[in-house]
Amino acid sequence: MNASRILALPAALATATLMSFAAPAQATECIAPSNPGGGWDFTCRTIGRILTELGLVDGNVQVTNMPGGVGAVTYAMVASERPDDPELIVATSTVGITQIAQGRYPAPVDAMRWLGMLGADVGVVAVKADSPYQSLADLTAAMAEDPGALTTAGSSAIGGWDHIRLLMVAREAGVTDLPAIRWVQFDGGTDAVTQMLGGQIDIVSTDISEIGGFVQSGDIRVLGFMSDERVPAYADVPTMKEQGIDMTGYNWRGLYTGGEVSDADYEEWVAKLETLYTSENWQSAAVEFGLVPIWRGGADFEAYVREQEQVTADISRDIGVIQ
Repeated sequence: MNASRILALPAALATATLMSFAAPAQATECIAPSNPGGGWDFTCRTIGRILTELGLVDGNVQVTNMPGGVGAVTYAMVASERPDDPELIVATSTVGITQIAQGRYPAPVDAMRWLGMLGADVGVVAVKADSPYQSLADLTAAMAEDPGALTTAGSSAIGGWDHIRLLMVAREAGVTDLPAIRWVQFDGGTDAVTQMLGGQIDIVSTDISEIGGFVQSGDIRVLGFMSDERVPAYADVPTMKEQGIDMTGYNWRGLYTGGEVSDADYEEWVAKLETLYTSENWQSAAVEFGLVPIWRGGADFEAYVREQEQVTADISRDIGVIQ
């Protein structure tokens, strides 16, 4: 073997090694910013599986779990290392937008391109069946008159999503002293309802999936759904919008990609995800997981994310969670 070929060998080996490490990036990858299990992991694994089943991607989708900072670690990595990778999608939800709105992520919403929402838990405001508040109007009038007179609860801390969306209802109803509304955190919506039935709590704000059994048993009454349309399983309960409260409170599941991904690649992803959303595969999987299938994609979803981030930031400032 001549000298030139010997000198070329290490370079060739290095190139081959780099190519072998780079290869996975050429395949579609979905990052779940959490440990296995839970909503973000479900989003990646289920969407990844169905993308393959429908032939919308070549081969299998690589699912990577990257926990840290309630999604902040993944957000920082995508922004700095893979902002233009057209084969990368990342699971996110309302929780992520709340974190961004409260300054807990390393970059604003504009750092990413928001692809679509494919399903959601729907937020509700609920009271005991024998509560004196027979309607949402009764409740909001009482809150406006004396915001501190009622004790409210849900499964998030002060400034978390259950709390924020209750305050969105209150603000839309004309309540101005939002910090005066008393909030108690529980580990889940079920615990909050149990305390409400015992008389310690007046109002619960949470997802319908957590407390549906109490509604069906007649122990509690839902005063309104935080959704664009009525929920089929509870078709007699009006939405907030139908009652003059212009807000939605979805705990949605969706995806983003890097902020420098091209328009063409972005639109291709939106089209693929809309096709996936309309499939029986996804409709069945979403309902089985306890989600209401809901689609917002592309520019519509981008606008929705920005609106939700702004509303959440405004309320977080009003109650002193952020400056």
